[in-house]
Formats: sequence, structure tokens, C-alpha cells
Amino acid sequence: MDQAILDELSKTYPHSVRLTEVKVRDRGEVKKLDAGELPLHVGDRVLLEVDGEVTYGVVYAEPYRTPFIPPMRVLKPILRKANQEDAALISRLERLSHEATSYCRTKAAEFKLRLKLVEVFGALQRRQLTFVYTADDRIDFRELVRDLARRFGGRIEMRQVGVREEARRLGGIDTCGLVLCCASFLTEVKPVTVKQARGLGLQVEDPRLLGVCGRLKCCLMFEMMDAQGNVPQSAQKLITPARPAPPSLSS
Repeated sequence: MDQAILDELSKTYPHSVRLTEVKVRDRGEVKKLDAGELPLHVGDRVLLEVDGEVTYGVVYAEPYRTPFIPPMRVLKPILRKANQEDAALISRLERLSHEATSYCRTKAAEFKLRLKLVEVFGALQRRQLTFVYTADDRIDFRELVRDLARRFGGRIEMRQVGVREEARRLGGIDTCGLVLCCASFLTEVKPVTVKQARGLGLQVEDPRLLGVCGRLKCCLMFEMMDAQGNVPQSAQKLITPARPAPPSLSS
């Protein structure tokens, strides 16, 4: 990279960053976050912002310092370490979430509602329970919401997500043996369409091209970028000499 560009970037970005790894609401895969100068240890509860709302996470790695090398993106910071009052509220919300998950599944079965509950979590700053679910068809859950409101009080939000978002929230290991891209490092999921995959000469009917969500794998995006010549020369190589490249999916 040109030295003038590096000098300009150094005025905008730090020379190094102190990172840690956190599981949002202690679920799914760990996310790398900016730890700032907070004194964090494994197991600590912290407050952070996710999807525009304040929630909590659990620290899974001691903070470590690493050079900031463009095009590394600026990571979201941890807002602060949870104090005793926060920790008590988080423990109560975790118990409430477990209870609400079990109760909602039972009631959904009673009302014959075909939905799959992905996650239930409580808000830190107001009395609200959010029920995240997937469903193949439109569901009339008004009776279920009334029942949940009577049982738990406060505001009840039913939030439908797609199968890709379900995979991102829950995490997992794909057929490549690595953690799902959407759950580990992708900040914005822009899936490759069937038309784009066919344009790459890929057989979209090949089950090896499907992720755990049942949709075309997000990593096909990198194959498309490579085919279009959009991968910069400075991009870090994922395959090292000690780890030979796997056979192509299109072979």
C-alpha cells in the first residue's frame, strides 16, 4: 500500500487495538469487540449495543492487543463492564428467558402455531420480552401474545427472522469444518443469488453449496469477488503453505 495512504490512514485510525471475544447474551459464536482499556476477564458480564439496543454479553477471552492494519474495520466497542446492579438484572433476565422459552413453546403447541423459537431475551432498559422465531407461513399469534403478556407482564415483541438470521444467531460449524461466516466475522450478509452462482459456472443443485441454513453459502461471495477481480492484492491469504487449499466445490 502507498506510504502516503498509510500516513493518511494513521491520522484517522489507531496504530493498534485491544480486542476481546464476547458471546452476545451468552449464545452463538464469539464476536470480536473493542475492549478499550476496560479491565476484563473471562466470564465477566459486559454491556454492548446490538441492533440499536443495549444488551449484555459474556467475555470468553482475555483482552489482547493487535496492530490495526487497513482494511481492518473498526470494531464495535464494549460500552462498559457490568456492575453489581447490572449483573443482578442480567441474572434475572437469563432466568426469565429460560422460563419464557419453555412456556412459549408449550403454548404455541397448544394453539397449534407452526413456529420455531430461536431466542427469547429481555430488555435491559425497559420491561419487554422479545421472542425471535422463524416460520414458513404467516402466523396469527395474537392469542399467544395476550397469553404471554398475562404470564410475564410488560411489552411482548414477536420478531420473525429468516433462516440465514437464525444461523447467524445460533452459530455452528459448516461442512468446511469452520465456524459459519455469518456468525463469526461477517457484519453484513449479502448472499449470492442463484443467478449469480450459475454465472460462476456452479451447479446450484449441488448440496455442497448449501449452508446449514439450507441456502447458498455466504462464502460463495468471495468466489464471485475473485472471479470479478475484486479481491485486492493486499488481501490476507487464508490458505498457508502448511494448509493446502481444499478441492474446489465446482470440480
